[in-house]
Amino acid sequence: MIRQMRIFADYHTHTVYSHGKGTIEDNVKRAIEIGLEVIAITDHGPAHVFYGLRKRDFKKMREEIDKINEKYPQIKVLMGVEANLISLEGDIDVPDELMKYLDILLMGYHEGVMPKDFRSTLQLFGKNMASKYFISLREEMREKNTQAMINAIKKYKIDIITHPGAKVDIDTQKLAKAAKEKGTALEINSSHGYMTVEYVKIAKKEGCKFVINSDAHTPHKVGDFKRGIEIAKEAGLTEEDIINAKR
Repeated sequence: MIRQMRIFADYHTHTVYSHGKGTIEDNVKRAIEIGLEVIAITDHGPAHVFYGLRKRDFKKMREEIDKINEKYPQIKVLMGVEANLISLEGDIDVPDELMKYLDILLMGYHEGVMPKDFRSTLQLFGKNMASKYFISLREEMREKNTQAMINAIKKYKIDIITHPGAKVDIDTQKLAKAAKEKGTALEINSSHGYMTVEYVKIAKKEGCKFVINSDAHTPHKVGDFKRGIEIAKEAGLTEEDIINAKR
């Protein structure tokens, strides 16, 4: 049952390569210390103006992670990225030539991101900001945000949608239905508290899978799943619903 749930992998952690406080090895050591079997290093995609990875860092990180996997055979370390949604058409900020370095692909909506074009600047970012103040825009943007994310998981092999609903409003039911069809997990983020209990209940009815992650920005937060497990428990999830839970 959920009370005894053990999460064996943390698929969402950040390092000094974006705006985390520790190195890749710092995160890995912490993961080993608390008994995790898998950890993913998933710094922000390059379109993030303040915290994005440099494109040249992808190869450097890949080589560093390969060496760490040799050094610490007791844990599996994955190279990933938390890509940014940059257009209504579902484009993300990881070019095809960089995909070869990745073991896992996460994607989320973030502010402070360089959009693909002027239309996306206006629609995906400008109108979302305006919708916080103008009620008349909220339903329109809810639909556009949702469709943009659905477009992304149809266009790319995205493993996880990060903190859906945390930054912008979405139609959870529609996103969950598309996620199930494409085999994409929806994240219960222990840092943000999204998905909320309400969102998880709605998504569960569509039969999609979930993942509980820490979204750690410091090494000591790696594997801190407490809040995520509480959300999962209250929403009625079991280990069968969660891809990184021991069955």
